[in-house]
Amino acid sequence: MTTEARPWPRRAFIEEQSHGRMEPEMRLLLEGLHARHIPTETFTAKRLERRQLPLAPDTLVAGYVPTVLGALKQLGIEPPPTHDYPPSLAPYLHRRLWTSTVRQLTSHLLDVSSTPVFAKPQGRRKRFTGHVFQSADDLLFLERASHTTPLICSDVVRWRSEYRVFVVHGDAVGIRHYAGDAEVALDLPRVHEALQRLEAAGEATAGYAVDFGVLDTGETALVEWNDGFSLGAYGLEATSYTALTAARWCELTGLGPPRP
Repeated sequence: MTTEARPWPRRAFIEEQSHGRMEPEMRLLLEGLHARHIPTETFTAKRLERRQLPLAPDTLVAGYVPTVLGALKQLGIEPPPTHDYPPSLAPYLHRRLWTSTVRQLTSHLLDVSSTPVFAKPQGRRKRFTGHVFQSADDLLFLERASHTTPLICSDVVRWRSEYRVFVVHGDAVGIRHYAGDAEVALDLPRVHEALQRLEAAGEATAGYAVDFGVLDTGETALVEWNDGFSLGAYGLEATSYTALTAARWCELTGLGPPRP
């Protein structure tokens, strides 16, 4: 990791909902940014849509995914591609992965001899959440999706525990358990090996998180990669969460990675 001074946003806009309600992650950012004496202001998505915010590359915008992407669009910045399963991390999947469509999945489910499949929409347009499809009864989950909606599918596996690993400039700054048995621990050398592989392949961003879990076979496996904005914190402390979010924003807007 480079030790050169890295820029931080000059100011920040943090999304709130109606009546002053705010996601826990946004409160973490307020805390972290205030600790660095960075001026912050809360806003609603409607203000952004009406172009009432003085956006700039050095002004962090944090909120839900559509909000951040909308801010980038107003700045003339293309949204980053989604890489839920980076090629360099393929050896850590421990399951078969393939692309499909809602039409193909429907056809599969109508076959009474079909095997269960895990499927989720490909890209950021989440017409439904990831789900294990076992029979035609599960077609209810596809009601909002067109037949041409692209999917990512995988064999069904059993997770004993799941964790999120938070990374800033190649360094893991926190690990938080979020599902399953917290007594079932990750193989940390395996996790760090995966992170090094991701960085060496040039597929990492300045701030991101990778979800890993332990399978019923005892193997530590990749769940998915997550970009470093609009990211669930799962109880990560404010300093690290703020550094991660700021790092990714500065990278997206061309300011370069923020100093640790």
